Amino acid sequence: MATGTSHLLRLLLSCRKITAQVTTSTTNTIIAMASSSEQEFAKLCKAKLHRVPRCRNLWDSKIASRVGEKLGDRLNEVGVCKVEIDVEEEINRPVHYRKMVKPLFDSVKFKGITVIGAEKLDL
Repeated sequence: MATGTSHLLRLLLSCRKITAQVTTSTTNTIIAMASSSEQEFAKLCKAKLHRVPRCRNLWDSKIASRVGEKLGDRLNEVGVCKVEIDVEEEINRPVHYRKMVKPLFDSVKFKGITVIGAEKLDL
């Protein structure tokens, strides 16, 4: 479990969507959240559903990057400037997921949010 800062960035991944949420370490209250299931991504996901041959994932690194941008904007709105990731959890993810979520961390950093622990990931 990540310790030291008061905000924890958690990723929930499936083949259909990616969800990023920032919670407080003490109460696990969600401060900000962004997901590929939001309205902005609905048209793209629907197109991928009906594509032949079918694709395995409905999200990719581009969508992960956009989710990171939205999360960074929402964190800036509430005044959070530093989040921490659970490095052990991220390292234990399959490699193909780790490669696809790196742009999410980069987008959050680009918005001015410090992501503690992202530098420890070998991507």
